[in-house]
Amino acid sequence: MGNRLSKITTRTGDQGMTGLGDGSRISKDHLRIHAMGDVDELNSHLGVLLCEDMPDALREALLSIQHDLFDIGGELCIPGHPFISEQHVTKLDGLIETYNAHCSPLKEFILPGGSRTAAIGHVCRTVCRRAERAIVTLSNVEEINIATRQYMNRLSDLLFIWSRVLNQYAGKTDLLWQKDRALSALT
Repeated sequence: MGNRLSKITTRTGDQGMTGLGDGSRISKDHLRIHAMGDVDELNSHLGVLLCEDMPDALREALLSIQHDLFDIGGELCIPGHPFISEQHVTKLDGLIETYNAHCSPLKEFILPGGSRTAAIGHVCRTVCRRAERAIVTLSNVEEINIATRQYMNRLSDLLFIWSRVLNQYAGKTDLLWQKDRALSALT
């Protein structure tokens, strides 16, 4: 990597174009840049989540996922160079199975909340879904690594489960959606 990041301001993007890792230049509003930005935003939200109290094993898994997301950003920045593989997806499948076993079966939808940490986890989940949609949109016009799309899909599921686990860890319960709640509470 050397001095690659020693100069942050280059002024090469002042005209609305940006460089990709392969040396090509595209518009800053290109679908690829939207996908890269959504993945980067997710990684930043995970950084905020990691500032909260949580089980060590979950923290370690989140840190690993941050690295994977950086690799996904690299994939998007260098078209045709996949970094995410089926093994990454399998790793998430294993985490989903492990952590979901700690959760009670759901009979209703869950509202984001309970504990602050779980609420941040739900924000991460929703940003992950947006990043997944951006990658799918890009894949409709350009070839994208199928493992990357699968990874993002699994990750949003895992973040949902982890939000439930984080509520348990904080001694809170999930906030269940109440279909037939009384409207009088709003007045």
